[in-house]
Amino acid sequence: MTLTDWPRTAAVPDPRTVSPAAVSGTPEPVSQTPGPVSDAPELASETESGTGGRPSGGKLSRSQKLATGAIVAAALVLAGIGLYLSFEHVAVFAFERLRFGSIGKGQLFAVGVDVGIMIMIAVDLLMAWLKRPISWIRYPVWLLTAATVVLNAASGAPKGRGWGLMDYVAAGAHGLVPVLFIAVVELGRDAIDRMVRPERAERDSIPWIRWTLAPGATARIFRRMRLWGVNSYPEMIRRDQELIAYEQWLKRKYDGDLSQATEDELLPMRMAPYGYTVAQSLAMPDEQEQAAQEREEEAERRRLDAETRSEVAKAESEAERLRARGKVEAVRAEIDGQTGQARAHARAQVSAAERAAELEEAALETAVIAEARAREAAAERTAADEREAKAAADVRAAELERQAAQKRKEAAEADRVAAAEAQAVETAEIAEARQRAAEADRVAAETERAAAETRRAAAEADRLTAEENERRASADATTQAARKREADTELAAAETRLAAAETERRAVEMEDTAKLQPRERAVRKVARMALAAGAGFFALDADGIHRELCRVVTIADVQRAFDVSSTDTASKYRQEASVLLAGGYRP
Repeated sequence: MTLTDWPRTAAVPDPRTVSPAAVSGTPEPVSQTPGPVSDAPELASETESGTGGRPSGGKLSRSQKLATGAIVAAALVLAGIGLYLSFEHVAVFAFERLRFGSIGKGQLFAVGVDVGIMIMIAVDLLMAWLKRPISWIRYPVWLLTAATVVLNAASGAPKGRGWGLMDYVAAGAHGLVPVLFIAVVELGRDAIDRMVRPERAERDSIPWIRWTLAPGATARIFRRMRLWGVNSYPEMIRRDQELIAYEQWLKRKYDGDLSQATEDELLPMRMAPYGYTVAQSLAMPDEQEQAAQEREEEAERRRLDAETRSEVAKAESEAERLRARGKVEAVRAEIDGQTGQARAHARAQVSAAERAAELEEAALETAVIAEARAREAAAERTAADEREAKAAADVRAAELERQAAQKRKEAAEADRVAAAEAQAVETAEIAEARQRAAEADRVAAETERAAAETRRAAAEADRLTAEENERRASADATTQAARKREADTELAAAETRLAAAETERRAVEMEDTAKLQPRERAVRKVARMALAAGAGFFALDADGIHRELCRVVTIADVQRAFDVSSTDTASKYRQEASVLLAGGYRP
């Protein structure tokens, strides 16, 4: 067996054994033997403890019921005999020596003690039968029975002379029946408990031969079995033998000096009093490191989740702000449109009023011109009348001419006035129509501009919402990528650790085969540390290899790896490792 071989166990694990509650989920032992070294502990446990097989369930047969009834009847007979034998002795002893006032009071005292014992025994058996045992009730029963034994033994003590051999025999005989009765009661209680609770875990007893031959070690085994709930005696023996074998393996590994062993290697000896097996103790550092790493990973996940939630909350807040701004812009555009429409309507009304005033002024000017012309016509008519009066001779002709001229003038005047009025009306209607068309065009332009502004605000709000969604998707993608990178990093680190562990294992096996000294092993481990750190030693001379090794492996690393306090020793380890690497060492 080399130093790296695991020590063989001395017994096969009992499959019924329950591991201590302090450690759960620990790996199986590194190696198991094909068969037990000695089967004596198991034989002793099965023959002496009486718990080798499982209790049989089911109802009792007729013969078993008859045997049970006979045992109960015999126990009652034994109880009656005990009461009869102890009653008179205890009553007389209580009257004479315990200073009860009369023999009747002494008899009542004896009856009270015996009846109290019987009542507590009956209650104890009844509760055990109902699967609700009362553990503390047995102690007062034992105490009262011990008092009865003492009283019975004292009643048989000699009076007025010294003790002889027969006196001791007589005193013991007086207390024998109560002790026998209590033993029968305890046996019955245990039998009832096994019948009503067949699934209860059985507890092995330690053989008396072991108590006799190794009382100290047996006491420690008994203490560990009771403290940490190990019911199987073979399992406890297997653990003890495995611990002894491991300790001997360590001593062989370090030439008898356990002070050179690491803290992790000494864990099985330190944790054995607390119910841990060798495998559980050796697995404890890895489990604790894994638990610590899981706690750190959980804390990192919570931190990343908190950051993600914060970023999402900020993004949602920004989106809400942008949506609110879009709503404000839309309302503002709507108000501006309504205001523009009102202003355009007011301008249209003002323009219409101005145009009406202009038309009215033009019509007034036309009326004045017509009146002036009418006055001119009247003056001409007056002149014609005067000329008619002067020209008496040509009155009729002048009158006719005047009338004709007057008619022509009136017709012309009428035509002119009609034409002027028609022209004025046509000009006013055309101008008003053009004004209405221009006003309608202006109102339509204002409305179109307000609608365009509203569409622009809605498009801006949609653009901001899309940008927010894009930022949120980018944040989710970044988070997923970070998690993937973290998982890839953890996988690469695990693969690196596995490769380093495999290299270390092969190197240790080679060193064991070569039977190297501890110093040579340490130098090779320093060289492997440098190689594991990724240092490149190709195409370098001895000095270059030494400098590269000193760069990647510090003196503090060497001190921690080999638990040495001397920097000189660590420096020499590095120097020798560089020489070894220069010589072409590769594990």
